[in-house]
Amino acid sequence: MGIFSRKKDPEPARNDEMVELGREYAIARRHRDTRAMNRIMRQVGNDKDVTDLSDFRAGQETYDSIPPIPRGRNRRR
Repeated sequence: MGIFSRKKDPEPARNDEMVELGREYAIARRHRDTRAMNRIMRQVGNDKDVTDLSDFRAGQETYDSIPPIPRGRNRRR
């Protein structure tokens, strides 16, 4: 048993479709696109199990962790 053990804990199975939907939802929320947000929430629905919803949330958090680009002021006016 060395310092640099190569054994890793297996990652839980992720639903890539739900992760991508969560990322798209976070993008739509950042751009205030309510039509896309409502479409994605209808697609997700409330009948999904807890692991799918956690994957959806993980997708949102991956996009939310990227800071927004600050917009400069329009000084030409």
